[in-house]
Amino acid sequence: MSDFGSEEGEEDQGPYLGEYEGGRNENEERHGHGKATLPNTDTYEGMYDCGKRHGQGVYRFKNGARYIGEYLKNRKHGQGTFIYPDGSKYEGSWVDDQRCGFGKYSYVNGDTYEGEWKDHQRHGQGTYTYAATGTKYVGRWQIGKREGHGELIHANHKYVGVFKDDKPMGKGKYVFDIGCEQHGEYIPIEQEKEDKGDDEEPSANIVPKWKAGQVTAIHLKTEEDMEE
Repeated sequence: MSDFGSEEGEEDQGPYLGEYEGGRNENEERHGHGKATLPNTDTYEGMYDCGKRHGQGVYRFKNGARYIGEYLKNRKHGQGTFIYPDGSKYEGSWVDDQRCGFGKYSYVNGDTYEGEWKDHQRHGQGTYTYAATGTKYVGRWQIGKREGHGELIHANHKYVGVFKDDKPMGKGKYVFDIGCEQHGEYIPIEQEKEDKGDDEEPSANIVPKWKAGQVTAIHLKTEEDMEE
């Protein structure tokens, strides 16, 4: 995931303050619509309020990234689209310069994530689609990892269960299109510890292993089940 493009220091990069064309207020601060070229050659065109980017605007970074959206006191805040140098793109909500709220991220490899964000990371309910296989994960996320209840949906079957630290773990079931489901659970199996050198303790590599249980017909939820 890309996070290129910092807008910090518009007025703090030395004596040269760039160029500006546009409105000013009675204090000679940038105010209203304006167009600026920053000392680092980034450009901004949009609304200002009392010297700060505020409202709708377009910010173009010298590295090729660009942001089209809303600002609040120089920070990306509200709805906006950020196109990163590698071609990936985020469209959605921003809070205090961070991806936060609901948004869609299109990755350079064709994968997409659409759902909730917090502090620049996938967090909350969301759907991640893997372009190479068409597989989808629909469920909960925590700090960028699959965490909590979710469904991993493949072409002709799906796994329904709990995820922990980005891996399926504990009780769950595989539901097949042919009309049956296999119950079971993922058991954590500790592999050989990874040696990280003399200064760090080797870390355990936990791999989930499926322990198959009973196969039954698909159980469709009834009104009674919904009420329980």
